[in-house]
Amino acid sequence: MAKNLAKKRRRHERMLGSAEIIEFQNSKFEAERALPPIKALNPTQADYLDALRKSPQVIVLGPAGTGKTWIAATHAADLYRNRSIDKIILTRPNVPCGRSLGFFPGSLEDKFAPWAVPVTEAIKERIGKAAFDIALKNGSIEMVPFEVMRGRSWKNAFVLLDEAQNCTPAEIKTFLTRIGDDCTVVINGDVSQCDLAADSGLKVVIDMIAGQNLPVPVVSFGREDIVRSGVCAMWVHAFAEANL
Repeated sequence: MAKNLAKKRRRHERMLGSAEIIEFQNSKFEAERALPPIKALNPTQADYLDALRKSPQVIVLGPAGTGKTWIAATHAADLYRNRSIDKIILTRPNVPCGRSLGFFPGSLEDKFAPWAVPVTEAIKERIGKAAFDIALKNGSIEMVPFEVMRGRSWKNAFVLLDEAQNCTPAEIKTFLTRIGDDCTVVINGDVSQCDLAADSGLKVVIDMIAGQNLPVPVVSFGREDIVRSGVCAMWVHAFAEANL
């Protein structure tokens, strides 16, 4: 009797849990999780979201903790869930705090994965871990290091370049000339945190947009827009006052 009750309870729990499972058919979602829309926490975030909805290319600047990466990744996840795009492409230059990518084990993509964690975690939160793992396996979510970018072409995709201040002018040119039709492109960075000895490619692109009046919105966050935490805001202010 007790054994039968236990079996019924486990079956009931599996039925409840199945509501959270996202199934796929031809790499698309069979059932969707009901999720609230992305909510802006300040006017600059509202401007950012508006630019994402209206423009195929957006450059977003500002200090850590303002939501630049999280909003881009979450918006990308929503486009993917709604079948508005086929792929999410993630990339960033290999300059963490010194070029140390080669010390990680595995393939070039495996080496790149730790630096993509802020983006991939946000996508997982939005579409679920199981859906993320399947999309990563079938290539619908792709992490592309700069070392293998030349010769690639993307279309019908959301393409995010994170930490763009650490791109050289040649690297950011390579990135921008990979973009094909029906792509949404976000270039995200903080010029004040450039780790390059030479000029930042991000700064070069911003100057080109202004000088040639290119139709690419540039959204700039300030220290007053930090939403991560009071501690994060305190240290960003402290380092800025120290000119570091």
